[in-house]
Amino acid sequence: MIRIVCNAEEKRRITRLILEALPEWFGIPEARETYIAESANEIMVASFKNDAPNGFLCLKETGKDTVELAVMGVLPEYHRKGIGTKLFRVAKQIAVEKGCSFMQVKTVQMGHDAEYDRTNRFYLALGFKEFEVIPTLWDERNPCQIYVMSLK
Repeated sequence: MIRIVCNAEEKRRITRLILEALPEWFGIPEARETYIAESANEIMVASFKNDAPNGFLCLKETGKDTVELAVMGVLPEYHRKGIGTKLFRVAKQIAVEKGCSFMQVKTVQMGHDAEYDRTNRFYLALGFKEFEVIPTLWDERNPCQIYVMSLK
């Protein structure tokens, strides 16, 4: 079951639970804590099995016409079961209903980390298009790939 989560504390709890189970992507404690703190103020959709969260996605409004897929995660035992795609579809519909024209997402550029290469392929499969690489936004070992998608 996928639902919108509105309570700030529940958002932080879900984000912590999922991100701490994904050290390959969220192993830097400071960055993980930032995602957890910021999730309280973002639009969250979460997936549940037997009332226990197994995935989530947060959207951050970044401009009048743009929303960012700020962070998402699915527990490892639920990977490749369609949960991420279902979360994305609900989030995309929310963005469309809010009148957004574009969605963006940032990740590590393809070819720098096997785990992030999987992430890149996921975003490309959803229909995101390469927009720009910012080599030093995070650090030189992790060049930032920005993907965009038209919502119109």
